[in-house]
Amino acid sequence: MTTFLDVIGTGKSSTAEALEIFDRLDTVEVSELIGSWRGESFFTGHPLDGALEAYYWHGKRFEHAEHVHPLVFETMGGGTASVNPLWALPIVQWLDRLPIPKSKAAGRVFQLGIGLVSTTQSCARLRLTHYRGKVSATMIYDTLPISDIFRKINDNTMLGLMDLKGTEQPFFFVLRREQPQPVE
Repeated sequence: MTTFLDVIGTGKSSTAEALEIFDRLDTVEVSELIGSWRGESFFTGHPLDGALEAYYWHGKRFEHAEHVHPLVFETMGGGTASVNPLWALPIVQWLDRLPIPKSKAAGRVFQLGIGLVSTTQSCARLRLTHYRGKVSATMIYDTLPISDIFRKINDNTMLGLMDLKGTEQPFFFVLRREQPQPVE
């Protein structure tokens, strides 16, 4: 039986192994997600594996159940910016058909234009939903047919599964809670 630590150690798994791990994990309450999280791909051979990192994806920020920033990226200046996922619509529609450029150059170009696609507005919300036999916290995008379902590895680490309508293979990712910065 493959475990989360096995996959993190080797750096990849199959979709079937990832689903098996996901199904064994504990569910998550909405309140457990509140805060800022750093993200990384959980490699399963999905077209998005490594793509978000190439574009300097930082993670997600859950301010409360009705105010969620699903795509937070690092800026060239060292800060972060929330990107409106509506800009990802052309990529999402072709996800299974065209390769996504994953070069550092493409990522830098994205960073240069991040101000054109960033927003301070909420672009998703959190709800409890039933998925694969369990009720767990789910992030529902406002403008895309995507739900991210979360399962708990521990209090500070979550395994996420992106369920995109019309695709067969889910995208897996890991979120690690960021510690609040001390106030000086």
